[in-house]
Amino acid sequence: MIPNARTVVPLLIGGTVVILVGAAQVLTLRVPSFDFFRRLEWMSYDWRVRQAARSDRVVCAPNLGFVFISDESAEMLLNGRLDYQVGLYWPRFVYGRLVEELAAQGAEAVAFDVLFPDRRPDHPPAVLPDGTEEASDYFFERQLRAAGNVILAADKGALPAEPFRNAAWALGDVGTTRESDGILRRVKAFEYYRVWHPLIRQAQAREAFRVDPQGIAFQASNQPPVWLPIDADGRFNQADLFRILSGAEPPAGVSPMAPAYTDLRVWDMGIVLAARHLKLDLARAVVEPGRRIILRGENHEERVIPVDAENRFYVDWSLTPFDGHLMRESIHSLLVQEMDRRQGRTNDLTPRWRDKLVVVGSVASGNDLTDLGATPLEKETYLTSRIWNVANSVILGRFIRAPSPLNEFLFTAAISLIAAIVTWKLRTLWAVLLVGSFAALYFAAATYAYIDSRFWLPLVFPLSGLLLSHFGLVSYRAVFEQSERRRVRAIFSRIVSPNVVNELLRAEKLSLEGARREVTILFADVRGFTEMTDRRHSEAEQMARERGLTAAAAEELLEAQAREVLRTVNLYLSAVGDVIKRHEGTLDKYIGDCVMAFWGAPTPQERHALLAVRAAIDAQRAIHAINAQRAAENERRTAENRRRTATGEPPLPLLDLLWLGTGLNTGPVTVGLMGSPAHIVNFTVFGREVNVASRLEGVSGRGRIIIGESTYRQLQRDDPALAARCVAMEPVSVKGIREPVRIFEVPWRGIGEPAEVEHPRSRDGTAPATPRVSV
Repeated sequence: MIPNARTVVPLLIGGTVVILVGAAQVLTLRVPSFDFFRRLEWMSYDWRVRQAARSDRVVCAPNLGFVFISDESAEMLLNGRLDYQVGLYWPRFVYGRLVEELAAQGAEAVAFDVLFPDRRPDHPPAVLPDGTEEASDYFFERQLRAAGNVILAADKGALPAEPFRNAAWALGDVGTTRESDGILRRVKAFEYYRVWHPLIRQAQAREAFRVDPQGIAFQASNQPPVWLPIDADGRFNQADLFRILSGAEPPAGVSPMAPAYTDLRVWDMGIVLAARHLKLDLARAVVEPGRRIILRGENHEERVIPVDAENRFYVDWSLTPFDGHLMRESIHSLLVQEMDRRQGRTNDLTPRWRDKLVVVGSVASGNDLTDLGATPLEKETYLTSRIWNVANSVILGRFIRAPSPLNEFLFTAAISLIAAIVTWKLRTLWAVLLVGSFAALYFAAATYAYIDSRFWLPLVFPLSGLLLSHFGLVSYRAVFEQSERRRVRAIFSRIVSPNVVNELLRAEKLSLEGARREVTILFADVRGFTEMTDRRHSEAEQMARERGLTAAAAEELLEAQAREVLRTVNLYLSAVGDVIKRHEGTLDKYIGDCVMAFWGAPTPQERHALLAVRAAIDAQRAIHAINAQRAAENERRTAENRRRTATGEPPLPLLDLLWLGTGLNTGPVTVGLMGSPAHIVNFTVFGREVNVASRLEGVSGRGRIIIGESTYRQLQRDDPALAARCVAMEPVSVKGIREPVRIFEVPWRGIGEPAEVEHPRSRDGTAPATPRVSV
């Protein structure tokens, strides 16, 4: 079965859209610079994030808090309003006192969004309660060990100094990689930090340090590099490094081979903070890049984080730094409490931070600790907020989930094809309403899915596929329907006048309601057609018998004769039809070898009778011209046949000549579309005057035009000269009409023209004699 256009076109356009959208999706995934569609999707995602934050569905873990460093904090410490005074760059003991106070209040964990990459022996010492002093770094280190719940920040390879790293409970990655539009939407679940062997770090501090596939190169100024080989297992010979550093042999007991480095997995600080609370074992995490990370802990606690191939996940941005769900307090407030506690003033102290997960970060202006940037929630905010948003997501087990690229493509393909089929099958208005409603419904569903369940339904590619398919089919239909209108116009123009075509094409729907109009009706019958058909058939049968043709050959001969008969009658009928259309008539139908036409409908014509009579005259002249041409051809064939007879060749057949009998009548009729709107309809006229016109054609004979009295009266008004040439005839009785009908014959031949072209067979008596009427 060959599919038709109504099946193929929507599938073809929908399939093309699917291919284009699929190609754009692949480019978006594979080519970082091709991010137009990705940015559009991010914009829709950011809008949903903001709607979710404004809704009443924001859920926050009750134990999250933010201790912030503000401008007031810096000013307070700078002015010495505590029992110590520090500058803008605080010594480590200040943070140590904060840790001490939070530990005293029973905080569950403290996460510092502050980097401590190096030891700072130049910082002022901490003054202990007994008046003695302690190095600032050591004091901080000691407080870290005492608290046992502090998470220190690592960023871009900047690990905390080793004493701090060893004293802290864990490290947390705070690195941020923003998207191409500068907005922080997702973070890596973990990063690997390379920790070099202490001897290598010692050498690195003294010499230029470079790593390449051959090993490690140490190069002093203006000296060639010294290579320290590293084997395939990442191990190096410590004795070689001793010789590089000191030029001497290593002390006894030094192991010859040692790991050159250790790759340390550092989890995102928000994940580490939540893991502390949920008692998740990060060391036993199951990592499936491109799919998920599974974290398990005590009491069958489990969290599954959806990640991409680079182990990144989208942050559930719900809480801003000033969100009311988040517990907040300034660092200087806690330092005042620590001072009061140290000095024994504990009566007014309240453990507000008991069992809280504390994030320490800066909101101060112009502070090196402050990390500002854009998130889906805000154009500029403190990026410390990513820590508690990630922690909140892990604690609640609520993550941003999205369909896989394959599922997104399949969904886009499905709705693109459905939109194409719907647009093609339904009327344009209904298709627009349905597709538009679905697009709006899908948009609303995608918004609700994110707000309610943090499920990220993509909008750009599915809606692009939907709308491209829809508008592609709408555009095609517009072109197709215009082409179809032209085709219909061309077809109708062959059988009806252009005014009928225009009337039908302008109508929004077909109406079967009739209207009363005064029109002039014409019936024109091709005379001699029936006799020609019978004679041709008889001649073919006789020829088949004389030649002894087989049944199949005889049937082929009869088919050829039928085709020739049809060509002949079509020649005459088309000549009449062309004349009718040229005179602005409505060609109603062909009834065998008869033509029916009318003037005055569907568009009014003031002189419709005159137009009809002139058309009848030109039709007779057109038939006369055809007969003259065919008669001349017959003269040529007759001469040729004399030669053929002499040489024994079969003669050429002579062409048949046909004539036209025409009847016209004018009067009121019913005009409109007749038939069934579900099947076939015909724009026609009917009534008494139509029947009279048909009867007048019956009495017109051959080569004559007979008109009724009403038509003659309109000729007297519109063309008196033509009316004066008309010949009154005896009234005729018409079937169905009581009184005899007055009739007139309209002349159509020019002065001196022969009355009729003689039939070629009339000379030998083979053609039927036909009476001639001369005007």
